[in-house]
Amino acid sequence: MRITCPNCGERDRREFYVKGAALARPDVGAGLDEWHDHLHLRDNPASETKELWYHEMGCGAWIEVCRNTVSHEVVSTRLASGAELGGKR
Repeated sequence: MRITCPNCGERDRREFYVKGAALARPDVGAGLDEWHDHLHLRDNPASETKELWYHEMGCGAWIEVCRNTVSHEVVSTRLASGAELGGKR
């Protein structure tokens, strides 16, 4: 699979670390039910989904990848904002 880094261009997926689905986190004051739903009750669609990937062996950017989970086709990529990620890890 090839992923296009907005900074570096098209690269092999082995240069990247996948964090998982690009989901909005509940607010800091959210209740246990909302956190339980966020952590354990996620959809697993057989279609396009957004994921967060880290360009570990490249520029170090966090990238939002829209990928088809059936064909593994990468539909689009864009730089992810730091606010969505809670900072670099």
